[in-house]
Amino acid sequence: MNQLHVVTGAGPVGTTVALQLADQGHRVRILTRSGSGPEHPLVERRKADVSKVDSLAEAFADAVAVHHCIHGSRYAAATWRAELLPAEQAILEAAGRAGAVVVFPESLYAYGVVDGTITEDLPRNATIGKPGVRTELLRGRAASTTPTVSVAASDFFGPLVRTAHAGDRMVPTILAGRTMRVVGSLDQPHSFTYVPDLAAAMIRAAADPALWGSVLHAPTAAPVTQRQLIEAFAHAAGVPVPKVGTIPAGLLRLIGLVHGDTRELAEMSFQLTAPFDLDSSRSEERLGLKPTAFDTAVQATVDWWRTQEL
Repeated sequence: MNQLHVVTGAGPVGTTVALQLADQGHRVRILTRSGSGPEHPLVERRKADVSKVDSLAEAFADAVAVHHCIHGSRYAAATWRAELLPAEQAILEAAGRAGAVVVFPESLYAYGVVDGTITEDLPRNATIGKPGVRTELLRGRAASTTPTVSVAASDFFGPLVRTAHAGDRMVPTILAGRTMRVVGSLDQPHSFTYVPDLAAAMIRAAADPALWGSVLHAPTAAPVTQRQLIEAFAHAAGVPVPKVGTIPAGLLRLIGLVHGDTRELAEMSFQLTAPFDLDSSRSEERLGLKPTAFDTAVQATVDWWRTQEL
């Protein structure tokens, strides 16, 4: 206990990791460009540019682990390649000098289109767009002499999660009683990962050298349809289930011809138009963790959104 952990980024994953570590009695140093981060007696907030290796030596001193949780400034392959690749190389080099393991939250993008259940032994070799960038990042970690472990999750939900299909696009709409329109299908099963479960898995993976060098799946409950998720949020909030509709993937692709952000969203729409089932059972066994009960996670998410100004 009372070890020093460094967390880069103060988004929903970085903040949740930092608070879980602090609640366990660890010291946490959180690095962001603005010096932001959660308030906690054991959390030290610092301004830092994590893409510059020479600026990280002092920040990483005495750390046992670095939880690298930054994201690109835009949801676009070109931005990710320009920002995330050099940042990861800097993090890996600085952490290696400090003798710290680096833990990464990861998406399922590198698997590409999967026909069937997504398991850890499937190839992660997507080559184009944002999935291709994630493949490059994973290969960079595998090639590094610094110990790493990646914990892959499906679409997020939970407290602090805003920019997500099950975040500000869904829960505030349900609470306001407006018509809810989802990308893709309402009735295809889809795995959603509760962010506190991802954070817990990252912390556990950092503490166990037997897990280093692997790609794990965050503990994730059984898939539900987007219709079922909407209904669950509504029931947890005690509000009527809203009218629902879809935004077809074809329409996104059409709009994407003239609108770049929509084009980037359309690229990943395959995850929401067919079954998208993440199997985390093998990783759960290795981590000694289980996903939070779905109803509990849904209620905690609604309760958090109710504290926000909508």
